[in-house]
Order: sequence, then structure tokens, then C-alpha cells
Amino acid sequence: MTMARTSLAAAERRTIALLAACQGLLLTNTVILMAVNALVGYMLVENKALATLPAMTYVVGSAVSAIPASRWMARVGRRAGFMHGSLLAIAGAVICAVSVMSRSFWGVCAGTFLIGCYNATGALYRFAAADAVGGPNKARAISLVLAGGIVGGLLGPESSKLTKDWLAVTYAGTYLSLVAFALAAIALQSRLVLPPIASGGPSNGPLRRMGEIVRQPKFIVAVLAAALGYGVMNLLMVATPLAMQFCGHPFSAGVFVLEWHVVGMFAPGFFTGNLIKRFGVTRVLWAGVALNALSAAINLSGTTVAHFWFGLFVLGVGWNFLFIGGTTLLTETYTPHEKTRVQGVNDMLVFATMALSSSSAGLLVSARGWEMVNYTALPAIAVIALALLWWQRKPTLPTAGAIA
Repeated sequence: MTMARTSLAAAERRTIALLAACQGLLLTNTVILMAVNALVGYMLVENKALATLPAMTYVVGSAVSAIPASRWMARVGRRAGFMHGSLLAIAGAVICAVSVMSRSFWGVCAGTFLIGCYNATGALYRFAAADAVGGPNKARAISLVLAGGIVGGLLGPESSKLTKDWLAVTYAGTYLSLVAFALAAIALQSRLVLPPIASGGPSNGPLRRMGEIVRQPKFIVAVLAAALGYGVMNLLMVATPLAMQFCGHPFSAGVFVLEWHVVGMFAPGFFTGNLIKRFGVTRVLWAGVALNALSAAINLSGTTVAHFWFGLFVLGVGWNFLFIGGTTLLTETYTPHEKTRVQGVNDMLVFATMALSSSSAGLLVSARGWEMVNYTALPAIAVIALALLWWQRKPTLPTAGAIA
């Protein structure tokens, strides 16, 4: 953290601190949903294979709104866009709380869909950080903002335990608590001072077709690393509460495992940017692939709380390296006036992959068991590795654009 402060101006440090705090509140929201969505689904729905559907609709909401959120911010600015997303979170949280109390499974799905829309706007915090600093500090800024998510790893699990029986119906109070976190996010977002999003024009050069941008090898590797890395992480994370329940572990043990998983996801953010700067993005991506494979091996070796804890912690660190590495690589594939389109497409692909993994998690763990969930993750890890090998064999080409 000291190294980051010596190379960032005061205004940039303030912006990064605010974005990191917003990221922390976003992840508090996400971790709470991770802890309870599958359990609420299991409690409310007769067909237990659909138990993870509320987790899937959360991700579907993110996927569907990723491109519109990016375009909306291009129109109204990042600060207003972030605040509008938080308002959607408040609406979704209220709908979820009311639906749990009325035992409406589909109402919970509708509420988590809206909260997913908030997640799509919050996913752009990392790009706002890159906009705010630019140059060689981009990776560090992205990394530090994502590190703010560690707050979610600490606050989310504790909040879910405290609010689980807050109201008469189990978990209704947990969903209602999300309103307070969204209001806190609005208060922080209102203080953001961010550079305007660049728009196209003669001085910015020609606006390339999306097809030309997505055919860049660097873009392909960036998206595969972020999307498949997120998909593997989400598959195992969503299945974990149910798998632990099936293994006879208490709810508190599941919360403990998720807490350390999120710490693994975001604590490395304090140094991942420095690792990229020192060793290069390719080596960091390879480290992410190796850690994902190690996580699957740990998960397949046993089902004690210690196995779940260590496997999910390692998975979180692997996700961090793949997601920050992929995001950093993506910022090198577009020019300033192309950023909102490319960022929106990237996040749509990431969230679509997450939606697929969420929908598979409940069915796999219920019908085939925890082992099959981990075996299913291995081909996705192999695809990332093959993409990296392919990219390293490609001739070096000039960078297509640089983010402002």
C-alpha cells in the first residue's frame, strides 16, 4: 500500500479510496447473497435442483444489464450511473425480503435479478479506477480498488449470521439489511469526482467495428481469463453452501468458508498490481491457472471443513490473478472512445458465463455430488491455459489502443 501512495497523486488516492470503499459495500452485498441465496431457494422450492436459481437470476441480471449499464454511464456519467445502480439494489432487496416472508420463490428470483443489475454497475468500479489514473499505474489502481472487496469478506458473513433470524421468517432480515449497504454506497458514490468518459470524434480516430476489436488475440485471452476464471469460481462458490449442508456441516461453518474465500479473492489485490508490473501479466495469469487447478485438487481430496476452507481460499486467490490480469489486458485493446462498448461486452460475457455456472451448480451438486462439480471445472481451466499458450506463440503486435 505504501508503494501505491508514493506514485499516486492525492486526488487519485482519494478517488481510489472511495472506489475501494464502494467495492467493499458491493461485495458485502454479494457475499450475503452467496451465503443465503441457495439456502433460501432450497427452503422455498419443491424441486431442489432449482435451489440455486436465485443465485443464477442474480448473475443473469448482471449479464443482461452489463451493456446497458455501460452505455447509460456514457450518457449520464459514471457517478450518476453508480448511484442509479444502488437504487436498483434497494428495490431488489425489499422485494426479496417481502417474498421470503410470503414464501414466494419466484419473487426472490425477481428481487435478486434487480440486485444483479446493481452488480453490473458496480463491476465498472475497476474501469473507473483505470480511467482515474492511467499510464503505468492502471494495473495497481484496478488491483487496489478490487482489494476493497475484502470488506465484504469480513462484513458480509458476520452480517448474514446476525440478520438470519432478525425477522419472523428466516433470512428475510438478511435481505432487508442490504438496503442499508446500498444507502451507504450512494453516500460514497455521491462524493466521487471522475474524469468524463471519452466520446468518439474526428480527433479520436476512427471508431472500429466490434468484430475487429474482439478478434484481437489480446482481447480473446483477456475475456477468457476473466470470464472462465469467474465461471469456475462461481460454480464452486455457489455449490459450496449446499455441498457443506449435504456433508452435515452447520451454517456457521459454511459462512466461515465463504468468508475466507472472499478474503482470498480480494486480499491479494493489495499486491497483484505490483506483481503484474514486476513480472508481467502473462506470468500472473499462469499463476491464476495453477491455483485454480490446485483448488480443484484440494476439493477432490476430502470434504472436511478444512478441505472446503483451504480449497475455496486458494480458488479465491486464483480468481484474483485471472480477473485482475484479464482486466488489465483488456484495457490495452481499445481506444478511449471505444471503452464503454468494449467494457460492456466484456462484462456481459463474464456475467453470462457466471449465469451458466450458477444454473449448473445446483443441478450438479444435487444430482452428481461435490466431486462432479470440481471435475466440471477442470475443462474451463484447461481452456484458459490453452489460450495463454496460443497467445504466447502469436507474433507481438502493436497495442490497438490505450485507455485514457
